[in-house]
Amino acid sequence: MNVEIQSVKFDADKKLVEFVEKKITKLDKFAEKAVAVKVVMKLDKDHEKGNKVVTITLAMPGEDLVAENRCKTFEEAVDLSIDALKRQLDKYKEKVAK
Repeated sequence: MNVEIQSVKFDADKKLVEFVEKKITKLDKFAEKAVAVKVVMKLDKDHEKGNKVVTITLAMPGEDLVAENRCKTFEEAVDLSIDALKRQLDKYKEKVAK
């Protein structure tokens, strides 16, 4: 699976990139048919809701699954996005099985 990590308006440090890669690798066992994953991390101006925005796009045969979360830390946003993608993958597998 091809993994692309992009940081917008900031430079992601090595620790953050390794954290994201580790989480995406765990997602790999749920998404056997995934072709590619694109992770976009960006800083936003809204400090009340959290200014760290993470969008993860999982390219599957037939459709793309997308999860976006806004939190106070990138790690928390990545965790929530991965959880959302796992739920979407369950629905995707049910749909494909029919």
